Amino acid sequence: MSKTVPAASQTYICDGTIIVGDIKVEHDLRIDGYTKGTVEVAGILILGSTGKIEGQVQARAATIAGQIVGNLKGHDKIVLESTSTLIGDLQTRELVINEGAIFQGNCSMNRNDKK
Repeated sequence: MSKTVPAASQTYICDGTIIVGDIKVEHDLRIDGYTKGTVEVAGILILGSTGKIEGQVQARAATIAGQIVGNLKGHDKIVLESTSTLIGDLQTRELVINEGAIFQGNCSMNRNDKK
């Protein structure tokens, strides 16, 4: 019997939580804590201002307000908020970098990349 995940499903990793290991979710994910390892999100990734990820990140779309040390791949759109820091390469179809964001790495964009 297969389970259907409701459209509004979201996994939440709160501030003060530390996860060491890979994370893979089939819906949206919000991180306000610390994770070290690969993060794969089939939906939208929201990294809050207190959130930190050390590792490779892949998501359909992402809004980043915290810190990522590692490469970030977004299939649709990546938004780097003014409080964000990204140290690593970025690959996406659409990119928004707000004033104050820190991005150190290479950026690759392809409008035809659907996957």
